[in-house]
Amino acid sequence: MNTIRLTAAQAMVRWLSQQLNEDGERFIDGVWAIFGHGNVAGLGEALHGIKDKLPTWRGQNEQTMAHAAIAYAKAAKRRRAHAVTSSIGPGATNMVTAAALAHVNRLPVLLIPGDIFANRRPDPVLQQVEDFEDGTVSANDCFRPVSRYFDRIMRPEQLLTALPRALRVMTDPATCGPVTLAFCQDVQAEAYDWPEEFFEERVWEIRRPEPDERELYRVIELIRSAQCPVLVCGGGVIYSQAEQVLSEFATRHGIPVVETQAGKSALAQAHPMNFGAAGVDGSAAANALCEQADLIIGIGTRFQDFTTGSWSLFRKPGRKLVSINVQAYDAGKHDAVSLVADARAALEKLSAGLVDYKSFAYEPNVREDWLTLVDAHCAAPTGATDGYLPTDAQVIGAVQRVSTDQTVAMCAAGTMPGALKLLWQPAQGGYHMEYGYSCMGYEVAGAMGVKLAMPEREIICFVGDGSYMMANAELATAVMRRIPFTVVLTDNRGYGCINRLQISCGGEEFNNLYKDCEIEAQPEIDFVVHAASMGAYAEKAKDIADLEARIVAARGRDRPSVIVIDTDPNRGPGEAGGSYWWDVAVPDVGVTEKSRNARARYAERKRSQTLVN
Repeated sequence: MNTIRLTAAQAMVRWLSQQLNEDGERFIDGVWAIFGHGNVAGLGEALHGIKDKLPTWRGQNEQTMAHAAIAYAKAAKRRRAHAVTSSIGPGATNMVTAAALAHVNRLPVLLIPGDIFANRRPDPVLQQVEDFEDGTVSANDCFRPVSRYFDRIMRPEQLLTALPRALRVMTDPATCGPVTLAFCQDVQAEAYDWPEEFFEERVWEIRRPEPDERELYRVIELIRSAQCPVLVCGGGVIYSQAEQVLSEFATRHGIPVVETQAGKSALAQAHPMNFGAAGVDGSAAANALCEQADLIIGIGTRFQDFTTGSWSLFRKPGRKLVSINVQAYDAGKHDAVSLVADARAALEKLSAGLVDYKSFAYEPNVREDWLTLVDAHCAAPTGATDGYLPTDAQVIGAVQRVSTDQTVAMCAAGTMPGALKLLWQPAQGGYHMEYGYSCMGYEVAGAMGVKLAMPEREIICFVGDGSYMMANAELATAVMRRIPFTVVLTDNRGYGCINRLQISCGGEEFNNLYKDCEIEAQPEIDFVVHAASMGAYAEKAKDIADLEARIVAARGRDRPSVIVIDTDPNRGPGEAGGSYWWDVAVPDVGVTEKSRNARARYAERKRSQTLVN
C-alpha cells in the first residue's frame, strides 16, 4: 500500500477537495474561516496550502458565516455545501446557534471547531471549559444535541472513518443536517502516513428511496375515497427537485396545493393549483381549503405549528392525514398514515396508481378573490403621503411590482416572514425563507450565501431594524468579495412583530419598541451611514414610489445595496384575510380586563385543537 505523509489538517482538506456531487462539482465548495488559537496553526496552514483547489473565505462572525454556508446549501437544494472552521472557546460556541438552525431545517453544513489538546499536557488552555467530573468534556459538547453527526478527532487516523461518515450524513436526504468534527488542536498538526487511495475522487449520489408497496397502496386508496383532498407542499419537494412532478400531479388529479414556508415557490404563485400559504400566516384561500379537507396530504413537510395553525386548522370531522417524507420520523408525526419515500418518486408512483382520478371539490374563485385582496392590500398609498408611514405589505408590494422572474425574496425573522409567506407572489424558485428556526440575524449573511449559490438571480433581502442590529457585519464580507444583493431595511424602531403579539396576548406594550423601553433618549440610528461605513451602497427611500425606483437602480451593481425605509410598527399582514390562530400561551391569571379577555379567547381557541401525538 502506497502512503503519503501529511498532517491531519492537511489530510482533511485534501480529502474534502476530492468529494464530488453527481454533477461532478465539489460537494464542499469552500471553507469559511475565522482563525484563532485552536485552528490557525493546523487548519490555517493546511487551507493555505490548498487554496487554489479549495478556497477559504474570511467572515466577520462565526455564527453569521455559518449562516451564509447554510443559506448556500439551501439555495443549492442540498446538492452542494460549505465547511466552517473556528477557534476553540467562543469562536466555537458562536456556531452553536447556526448548528441548531441547520439541524431544524435539515440542511448540510460541516462545522470544524478547534478543540482542546488531546494530550492534555497544557490543560487548562486559554478558553477551555473544564468539567469538574468529566475530563472528556469541552465546550464543543454543546454541539451534540444540534448536530446530526458529532465526532471529536483525537488521533489523526480517526479521520479515515470520521470524514466518510460526515459526508454520508450530509448527502443522505433522510439524515441530512449539520455535522460537527471537533478537531483537537495538537492533532491537527500531527503527521500520519495516509493511504493514497483515501484521496481518490469520490462521487456522492443522493438516493431516492422508493415507496413501500403496502404504504403506497394504502395512500392511493385514501386519495381515491377522498372528496376534498389538499396537498401541503414542504421543503422536501424542492430538495427532491420534484417541482415539475408536483405541478403535473396537482393538475392531472385536480388536487389543490397549499404551501409551507420551506415549500413556497416550488410552484409559481401563478400556477392555477397554487392556493398560497397555509396556517397562521396563510391565505384565506388556502385556509378555507384546509378547513374543509377530508384528506390532508403532506409532502416533504414537518407540519410545523405555523403550517397547521397549532393543529386547529384541519378541523373537518373524520379527516385523515397522510405524510409523505423521506424521514420516517417526520412521516409518522401526528398519527399520520405514513409514506416513507422521496417526494418525486412518491408522486410519480401515486399518480400512476391513481390513473384517471380527479377531484373537483374546490372553488377556483376563492383563489382569485384572495389574490385580488393581496393586490389591494399591497398597493401603493394614494393621496397625500406627508408624515405617512407605509406598512410592510406596501413595502412588499413595491418590490413585487418591480420584480422579475429572476427575483428571489429572502428573509428569516420578525414581521416579514409571515407577510411574505402570505403576500409575496414568486416565480418558481423565487423564495428563500429560514423559518424552521426563525433566527434573527440570518438575513444579511443568508442573502450572501443565496447569491453565491444562485449568481444569476436577483436576491432581495428583507430585514427589519431589530434583526439588522443583531447581525449585519457580513455586509463587509460581501463588499470585500463583490457579492451583490439588495437589502430592504424596514425601520419600525424596535421589534414591531413581537410588540403586536404582546398586545394580542393581552399584555401591555413593553420592552419591544424603543418608545416602550423606559429610557430617556430614543436611539436615532442612521442605518444609511452605518451600511455605507462597511462599503455598501446605502440610501434611504422617502416613500413607496421612491423605493420602487431604488430597487431597479440597484441592479447591475457589483456590491450590496442597502435601501432603508421607515415603516408603521402597528399594522401587520393579517389585513389581507389570511391570519389564523397560533398557540402562544396566555397567563391563566390576568391582572387587567384586557388580559382576562385574552385568556378567555385563548381557552376558546384551545378547544379547536386536535389531539395529536
